[in-house]
Amino acid sequence: MTSNTFGTLFRFTTYGESHGHMLGCVVDGLPPRIPLIEDDIQICLDKRKPGQSKYTTQRHESDTVKILSGVFEGVTTGAPVGLMIKNEDARPKDYSDIADKFRPGHADYTYFKKYGVRDYRGGGRQSARETAMRVAAGAIARKVLVHRLGQEVIIRGALVQIGPHKIDRANWDWKELERNQLFCPDAKASEIWGKYLDGVRKSGSSTGAIIEVVAEGITPGLGAPIYGKLDADIASALMSINAAKGVEIGSGFATAAMTGEDNADEMRMGTNGNVEFLSNHAGGILGGISSGQPIVARLAIKPTSSILRPKKTVNIHGKDTEIVTKGRHDPCVGIRAVPVAEAMLSIVLADHLLRHQAQCSA
Repeated sequence: MTSNTFGTLFRFTTYGESHGHMLGCVVDGLPPRIPLIEDDIQICLDKRKPGQSKYTTQRHESDTVKILSGVFEGVTTGAPVGLMIKNEDARPKDYSDIADKFRPGHADYTYFKKYGVRDYRGGGRQSARETAMRVAAGAIARKVLVHRLGQEVIIRGALVQIGPHKIDRANWDWKELERNQLFCPDAKASEIWGKYLDGVRKSGSSTGAIIEVVAEGITPGLGAPIYGKLDADIASALMSINAAKGVEIGSGFATAAMTGEDNADEMRMGTNGNVEFLSNHAGGILGGISSGQPIVARLAIKPTSSILRPKKTVNIHGKDTEIVTKGRHDPCVGIRAVPVAEAMLSIVLADHLLRHQAQCSA
């Protein structure tokens, strides 16, 4: 199976399956002498790990990360950094009764048609369990950004919509994310979402969501024209996340209804001698290159395909049948996808920073 590596200079390769022995990751291209300990990675993994609320899968995994290589006396050596997370609560038997059935909405059918074999234990590599290692790699990417830029970099995400229910942006408060289990920046919306998800969960169904990720503290100049655009790589990274079905940068699809006057991010010279923008419809990227404004992206996450309600399907023998997916699944996979989106944005930015410095630094 190819395409398990992401990135150009900062790059990582993941391995392991949902119900296998472990998950692993190799991060390569790291500059030496960057401070790194397991706690730097664990703090990000703890945001993503399952079983933290009734609104996520009840699979119990500590997602405890171990650094296996590439770090000596608390700093990177320039060698590949090897990471490992053991699967502690794998239950492959949960899937034995659907071993010959394709789950609608999953990649079971397409994997089988491509490879002639599939891992039916939670989907194997197609499972969102794989994203734990992306979050681990993203934590290291954050360290690269701060170390190489020499300034604070804030990369954070929030849910702005669950099902049909959107937040009120006038109520946006980043601190609210610490007070609820839904990564919701709007206290009033989080109450509505909780009641809505209770109904979805009890009915055995699922719902979709929209995630917004923002990066602040990124300097101008990251990205390249034409085929190396920063926004193109961000879109690719976010679309690689399980269940992602759409990505927009800045005002995105809303710009189609704007006039040129509305959409233009006008500029003025600031008191500190730097250019200041009067709006940010571009999402911090112009011509594929960062402008120094906050980088803003959103991604749409489809409803979890594994639900308790019966669905029509076919089996590997070409027979019509029905399926009910048992096991432990998120009623809204978008909740735990927030730290994954943060990680993928961090990785793209770290990669482009190293690429920029390699070409343009004096």
